[in-house]
Amino acid sequence: MIQTQPQLKRIEELRQLLQQASYAYYVLDAPIMEDAVYDQLYRELQQLETQYPELVTPDSPTQRVGERPATHFTSVRHNIPLYSLENAFNIDELQAWDQRWRRQLPTTDAVKYVSELKIDGSALALTYQDGVLVRGATRGDGVTGEEITQNVRTIRSIPLRLNFDGIEPIERIEVRGEAFLPLEVFKQINEERQKAGEQLFANPRNAAAGTLRQLDSRIVARRRLDFFAYTLHIPGMDDASIANTQWEALELLQKMGFRVNPNHQLCESLAEVAEYYKYWDTERLNLPYMTDGVVVKLNAFKLQEQLGFTQKFPRWAVALKYPAEEAPTRVENIAVNVGRTGALTPLAEMRPVQLAGTTVSRATLHNSDRITQLDIRIGDTVIVRKAGEIIPEVVRVIKELRPADTVPFVMPSHCPVCGQEVVRESGEAVTRCVNASCAAILKGSIEHWVSRDALDIKGVGEKLVHQLVDKGLVHSVADLYDLTEAQLLSLERMGEKSAQKLVDAIAQSKNQPWHRVLYGLGIRHVGSVNAQLITEKYPAVEKLEAAKQSDIEGIYGIGAEIAQSVYQWFHIDANQALIARLRNTGLQLAAEETATVNESNQNFIGKTFVVTGTLPTLKRDEAKALIQKAGGKVTDSVSKKTDYLVVGEDAGSKLTKAQSLGITQLTEAQLLQMLADE
Repeated sequence: MIQTQPQLKRIEELRQLLQQASYAYYVLDAPIMEDAVYDQLYRELQQLETQYPELVTPDSPTQRVGERPATHFTSVRHNIPLYSLENAFNIDELQAWDQRWRRQLPTTDAVKYVSELKIDGSALALTYQDGVLVRGATRGDGVTGEEITQNVRTIRSIPLRLNFDGIEPIERIEVRGEAFLPLEVFKQINEERQKAGEQLFANPRNAAAGTLRQLDSRIVARRRLDFFAYTLHIPGMDDASIANTQWEALELLQKMGFRVNPNHQLCESLAEVAEYYKYWDTERLNLPYMTDGVVVKLNAFKLQEQLGFTQKFPRWAVALKYPAEEAPTRVENIAVNVGRTGALTPLAEMRPVQLAGTTVSRATLHNSDRITQLDIRIGDTVIVRKAGEIIPEVVRVIKELRPADTVPFVMPSHCPVCGQEVVRESGEAVTRCVNASCAAILKGSIEHWVSRDALDIKGVGEKLVHQLVDKGLVHSVADLYDLTEAQLLSLERMGEKSAQKLVDAIAQSKNQPWHRVLYGLGIRHVGSVNAQLITEKYPAVEKLEAAKQSDIEGIYGIGAEIAQSVYQWFHIDANQALIARLRNTGLQLAAEETATVNESNQNFIGKTFVVTGTLPTLKRDEAKALIQKAGGKVTDSVSKKTDYLVVGEDAGSKLTKAQSLGITQLTEAQLLQMLADE
């Protein structure tokens, strides 16, 4: 059907009205029409676009929610890299940053700073072509990210078409900002998930990141993400032609239709920056969203351009972080958990308290030394915080509020699960149960055996493991391979189909390679990478059993502690019996012969790599396998012998150590390029 001119005009009119209403509601927080009126206009536009589908455009308000779920996300290279920021944790470190850039670029001119709240969410890179949103991508490793345009369209505070009124139209614009979940929305989502019996999100940041990676954009739309824009780039064009400063850039973003955090401030001196930081240290608790610090930028773009970047950070900006949030609460009990290695870990069970956007009711006390150091008792009022904003821990005890009838807590002398006497070896902080038949150790061992990096047995979760052990069906990992459908059917919520799938999955795990079996045995200090290094030297279990401790220690990347642990494990009679049973089940206890490594790739031969953080597209074990196949070695720890550190998002102490040693850092994209350069 051919559209008439009046109908085309009405479609354009409706789009303009709805876009103005969305901007007023979601960006300005100043509605210009009632919800019922908006809904009526929206339905009229939907009907017209259904009647004339050839008139549907990407910037239409009806395109904010996709019709079909995506099957996967595509890795894309950012047109302009998204650099992370150098961190400072107090005013002294802020001043040190200021002195560093001034030494590099001495200036007598007055310098201004822009201070902005650091939003605790997920960074996005938006691309606009001729004013229309054409791509939205996650940060990834800063060089490559995942293309999630369909999900980005659902965020109401992100304009689908830029407003160029009073601005000369720009062909291509790159906008950076932070997607986040308002605290009230986060609370509602968790309440809904709790009612549905689903696992709760740990905090708004994780919820935002997880939401953006949903394949179904309709789910993303229901989560009601928000967005603050904080910078823009114009490829191939001098930013100064439209904005000379960061302050002007923020004003320009607002004019174009973006929501900019209203709490930014232009500071005439570093002292003003410090005042801004101190003010928001307490005032941020009243904000409707999470913020974990202040981003400080030199205001002048000319100065930013002169200073440039290090390999990792812009020299002209710094993230001034706040200390981990702390809160007081009361210890109601101290429990002791037993892990798969027999380690006894004390755990404070506390009156629930809100901390960094989540409800915290338990915190680790690590070991008996930590308990002695804190002098923590049941009934104490304590200060608890999130270490790295993830793991709750007790910081200190407020002894002035201690009840008179409290008594010091003493670690149990016997295992709380099996009753066996526990031991604490000389030089160790950990107390252990050494009873190999302990149900807690057995359950932990089986959970480790079936885990992804070990035998990767699908369908065997924590609840099923507990049932198998509690009902006496499994006394070691070898017993898994003797399970029958009839035995499994005796378990709760286990049907014939599920039982058959489980038996098949266990049988399939017999095909896993020798290095996974070694890792699955759960030998202390042996990680998945160490297991691979050991099996390269000892490609069959018989050779490892006969190896001397000194020979194992001689493997590059294997230290004395690991070598001793492996040697001792294979010289325990019960473990020898376990290996014999596993051999009889048909598990792979020897490596398959592989083709000789292609030594034409000189980028990898004789080189040692460490992989850290979350890579954009590769899993860590996939990256390690590619490196090893090319002839390189992969170890778990950074040392002077490390040649390259492959860095993903949320890299931690390994990155810091590599920087201090001057070790070359690679992004995933750079690693893949090296692999391609043969």
